[in-house]
Amino acid sequence: MPAAFAHNAPMNDRPPGQEYLDHARSLVDRVSGQLPLIQQAADWFAATILAGRMVHVFGSGHSRIMVEEMWPRYGSFPGFNPIVELSLSFHNLVVGANGQRQAMFLENVPGLAERILRNFAIRPADTALVISSSGCNVVPVEMAAGFQARGVRVVAIISRDHSVASTSRDAAGRKLSDCADLVLDTGAPVGDAMVRVPGLDTPVGPGSTIGGCLLVNALKCEVAARLAAAGQPPKVLSAGAVVGAARATEIFEAAYDEHAHRLARLYAASGT
Repeated sequence: MPAAFAHNAPMNDRPPGQEYLDHARSLVDRVSGQLPLIQQAADWFAATILAGRMVHVFGSGHSRIMVEEMWPRYGSFPGFNPIVELSLSFHNLVVGANGQRQAMFLENVPGLAERILRNFAIRPADTALVISSSGCNVVPVEMAAGFQARGVRVVAIISRDHSVASTSRDAAGRKLSDCADLVLDTGAPVGDAMVRVPGLDTPVGPGSTIGGCLLVNALKCEVAARLAAAGQPPKVLSAGAVVGAARATEIFEAAYDEHAHRLARLYAASGT
């Protein structure tokens, strides 16, 4: 090891990258231990999709990553309504117009969630998946509460240890876990970052995205199995390298059409 980096070697002689990977493996175990809850959520989601309705998926900040992981991408299928507000999740510019300060401010503006939900004709047959690592910011909490007020079952994904250690910004003191019918845990630690490096007084290497992506993809697989067993196999977006170019194009077009038709129902009766 070069002398310039010797002072940063972890005390246990594990390279920081290896320590991060070891922590990541532990997240797989944390998610695996929640399989019964994942299966319960999948039952609800599958019932919604079989009824011709949609599972609404919302996340602000970096939780947007899990929303887009659910749909649309290879290995995913229609039936999910990804609700992504750019004002809450557009981080690329960091500072200046459309910067991170504004996004973090807006994430705690009361009433914004209701303005988002006002766009859709939400029905009790729908279900919702709301993701927030801390579960303490106003908009995700109010989104979940808004879904429940409309008779919709809510599944929450949080980092439970981080949420317990954090303070709610909701005026009533609610956390996302208080407004959910079922709670899944990413397994990430308090503060999210998982690795301590000598010479740094703060940890590095977040884990909530890993745990979150494991959860949404496990959910996705369980839902797909239920749809197939019910005789309505989903249109899973697949690569040409797997199914051939022509078949891949056919699936993409059919899946996007199905998504449009399902979404049209949410807009057609909006406000009623």
